[in-house]
Amino acid sequence: MLKVVVLVSGGGTNLQALIDAVEANTITNAEIIGVISNNRNAYALERAKKHGIEGLCISPKDYDTREAFNDAFLCVLNRMKPDLIVLAGFLVVIPEKMIRQYENRIINIHPSLIPAFCGTGYYGLKVHEGALKRGVKVVGATVHFVDEGTDTGPIILQKAVYVEQGDTPEILQRRVMEQAEWKILPEAVNLIANGRIEVTDGQVIIKE
Repeated sequence: MLKVVVLVSGGGTNLQALIDAVEANTITNAEIIGVISNNRNAYALERAKKHGIEGLCISPKDYDTREAFNDAFLCVLNRMKPDLIVLAGFLVVIPEKMIRQYENRIINIHPSLIPAFCGTGYYGLKVHEGALKRGVKVVGATVHFVDEGTDTGPIILQKAVYVEQGDTPEILQRRVMEQAEWKILPEAVNLIANGRIEVTDGQVIIKE
């Protein structure tokens, strides 16, 4: 059984998609054992509580240095002993030593078709603002492994979403979540939980 810890900063809609998929058995061989947020007011923690999942807040604001926070963060994660860490709207930079320790065991959901509209500065609504400003016709979401770069790790799954006339960043954000993020994130976790993902030379191979 794959033990999953989800890291989230806000409302936790992607967390809810994972919880729903586990409960509906569309994710098999996996359980969500914990939710960690850097924001003690994050609704994601309430979602965890409602489903009997351990929820914790650990924030850089509570530590004198970033190094002290990173050490405490890694200590909390190690205590939970996750097999997979899912970043579901987590707005804290993951420490490099955590990335090294959990190589190819941390995944992230990004609201664009990487390599478009990704990297430093592209998060949340900023991604959709950038897409609309550029006038692209197709957007989407990407699930990828996390490495030392920003949105540069091996891509697991992508799903396209069409831009529609009159879209605002908020409307587009919602459509990308509904049509892409909430579908491919649970799918990626299910593939990993069932041993169907292999990383070779920086590329993801999905096994039958």
